[in-house]
Amino acid sequence: MTSPKADPVDILRSLIRCPSVTPEEGGALAYLDALLGAAGFTTHRVKLTSPDTPDIENLYARFGDKGPNLCFAGHTDVVPPGDAAQWRFPPFEGAIHGGLIYGRGAVDMKGGVAAFIAAGLDFARAHGNDPGHPELPGSISFLLTGDEEGPAINGTEKLLRWLADRDERLEHCVLGEPSSRAVLGDMVKIGRRGSLSCTLTVHGKQGHVGYPHLAENPIPGMVRLLAALNAEPLDRGNAHFQASNLEVVSVDTGNPAFNVIPAQARARFNIRFNDLWTPATLQAEIERRLRAGAGNEVRWSTEFESRSSDSFLTAPGAFVDLVVASIEQSTGHRPELSTTGGTSDARFIKDYCPVVEFGLVGTTMHAVDESTPVDEVQALTRVYAGIITRYFAEFGR
Repeated sequence: MTSPKADPVDILRSLIRCPSVTPEEGGALAYLDALLGAAGFTTHRVKLTSPDTPDIENLYARFGDKGPNLCFAGHTDVVPPGDAAQWRFPPFEGAIHGGLIYGRGAVDMKGGVAAFIAAGLDFARAHGNDPGHPELPGSISFLLTGDEEGPAINGTEKLLRWLADRDERLEHCVLGEPSSRAVLGDMVKIGRRGSLSCTLTVHGKQGHVGYPHLAENPIPGMVRLLAALNAEPLDRGNAHFQASNLEVVSVDTGNPAFNVIPAQARARFNIRFNDLWTPATLQAEIERRLRAGAGNEVRWSTEFESRSSDSFLTAPGAFVDLVVASIEQSTGHRPELSTTGGTSDARFIKDYCPVVEFGLVGTTMHAVDESTPVDEVQALTRVYAGIITRYFAEFGR
């Protein structure tokens, strides 16, 4: 008698019921560890630590002991639900109503995790739950962190180093973040822009507004420097990336008084940049523009955040093509190849293997009443199953 397929909806509801708000594991990884271990996966619970940040639980599971190793990556931690009284259903109940599954993390990203876990369990079942099966064409693995919504210090980046130290190789990766824009299958991320943040300080001299000759107001200098930063576009983009953009997010003097000229003015800005730049070359360009704008009249300094992230691109080719074909076959939509949006843990994975992102529609992520349609979770599972089948047909040994 053929055993039934794994049910991604049951898996998702079980995950939602785990209150895994960063940095709490909440039982989510323990649940998946047991589920995958019973199906023949070799599992590793990896606790990662660093000074001044919370210890984080992570999970790596693999079925098969030879290459190629197709990895599915994601996170089980979620953002806080906010005021639970504002939710239609309790945020950690996993209620189903009107064809929707409600709960914190339903979209970002326990829905994606549930779908690829279900597809992986079906793959294992098809091979008799035997990772040494002679006909096994390679391996599938799951790389799961509990530190994506938080500092992202003791999560994917360190877990990948842990794998490398064990000589564990990933050939390709699918990250299950919610990438679809309006309908499941309309977009797949083949890259991401980088991120660089900076605090710009203009130095003046505090004094009384009635005696400006005894003071030096930093605000006109700040206006001048911000104009210099935005005097011309950083670039015009290219075939795969939109133009880089600089956004000023705050300007402040910390001055509550009307009769005091402040000593300093500070502006904070972030740049989302394409693959025409690296953090180092972009920082040099920012400094050049500031020097040109300041001349000899404005005293200024910059402090760039140390945890910048590079842009990356998984160029269209065999791997991207098979992902696109699986999406189109299962959803009827041919996805746009996109590099838009914020950063994700793919920025770490790209240093180890080619990676693409595909998952649910993200319109309710982080919102009150976060929810996803039951049929979309099931459809996403079919997409991932199709990716597995096509992958080993193309790359399997």
